[in-house]
Amino acid sequence: MYKSSKASIIIDCEDKTLLPELEDRPLSSPEEDFTPHICHLCCCPEPMKISARGRLQFFQPGPLKRGFLGLSFAHTGLCLEALCGADAQSHAQSEASSCGCGKLKRAAGVEASLGERGDGTAAPAVKYSASVNDGKTGETRPDPGGSEMAMVPGGQFLMGTDSPGIPADGEGPQRPVHIQTFYMDVQEVTNQQFWTFVNATGHITEAEKFGDSFVFEGILSEAVKSEISQAVAAAPWWLPVKGADWRHPEGKDSDIMDRLDHPVLHVSWADAAAYCSWLQKRLPTEAEWEMACRGGLQDRLYPWGNKLTPKGQHYANLWQGEFPSENSGEDGFVRTAPVRSFPPNGLGLYDMVGNAWEWTSDWWTVHHSNGPETNPTGPTSGSDKVKKGGSYMCHKSYCYRYRCAARSQNTPDSTASNLGFRCVSRDPRRGCSWSGVGLED
Repeated sequence: MYKSSKASIIIDCEDKTLLPELEDRPLSSPEEDFTPHICHLCCCPEPMKISARGRLQFFQPGPLKRGFLGLSFAHTGLCLEALCGADAQSHAQSEASSCGCGKLKRAAGVEASLGERGDGTAAPAVKYSASVNDGKTGETRPDPGGSEMAMVPGGQFLMGTDSPGIPADGEGPQRPVHIQTFYMDVQEVTNQQFWTFVNATGHITEAEKFGDSFVFEGILSEAVKSEISQAVAAAPWWLPVKGADWRHPEGKDSDIMDRLDHPVLHVSWADAAAYCSWLQKRLPTEAEWEMACRGGLQDRLYPWGNKLTPKGQHYANLWQGEFPSENSGEDGFVRTAPVRSFPPNGLGLYDMVGNAWEWTSDWWTVHHSNGPETNPTGPTSGSDKVKKGGSYMCHKSYCYRYRCAARSQNTPDSTASNLGFRCVSRDPRRGCSWSGVGLED
């Protein structure tokens, strides 16, 4: 299960030479070590040895907390590449600030031995009220699917940043973008809403078809973990769990009955698009999503400003503690939170950062125009889709992507225990549509 059959060329960043391609070359000894300087990819504090056995069926990493260097493989799991020079430095910045969820690809995978970690325990959190953002809430409209839509007034905003937290992600340059008025779901699509969709349409998600999905180890039961012998090499806290899907977020011994108001998870890009289409909506473009996230503020890190915890209060469901071993739950949660658990931004939109990553409609690219753009929709094709907002797993030391300008990517068929979505529409009546039938306000 999840064994590799092919490895890509690895670049030695120290002397800029290529290591041998390992696809079909028999190794000269049962264990042949390569020790390239790898530019500290994926949280490795120092260069590591890659031990290849046979035809590189798997590699043995160092101590669990030191992270892993991933190779590109031909089956299921994770792909990482080692680069040289400035590109490697930029890539290292990206991977050293990553929880690894941007690399959960069904097209590649490796084995890694597993270790034990605590789940973290929840601590009391500051409780909030809607008064935090009194006077800032925009127009909202009801949605028969169970949520409301908020109007995002059209106009120009500054997209991206000239001070990127993770340059390799293509967060810059900052550029003027004009967006037409649209409406956005005020919350992430919940399990209850998605259940209504599935009951009405018979939709089967891609995770259900594949029979597995990626789950963060820290939220798995010991029974489920005991049946798993592989992990994502570059992020060993991500485990491929059989039976994990939107109905069973942590595998076969879990359900959503006590989480109907939490964001639906383990949905692929196609699953999310199908739900939005059912309500005559669509996924937001990256530009629409970022404009909505900013909530009318210009050049700020977060939907509420530049300080992560103003006056000591938590405004998003993020990771507190040492990632990935301990989540103290200071914000009240160690996994997803019910939607609307934290104050909305200036447009009345909840959980624009944290809680669950959100799919957008754009194909991924790190190259952007400096000039003004109007209603940009991204590249016409690609291999990965853009996701925005970060999740409950984000911490500045590993995944500083809970900023409005931050971004990441996944292949469209990727599914995970921290990935969800919300919908938008240019037609305000879509907020009042049910299975294609328009309702009067």
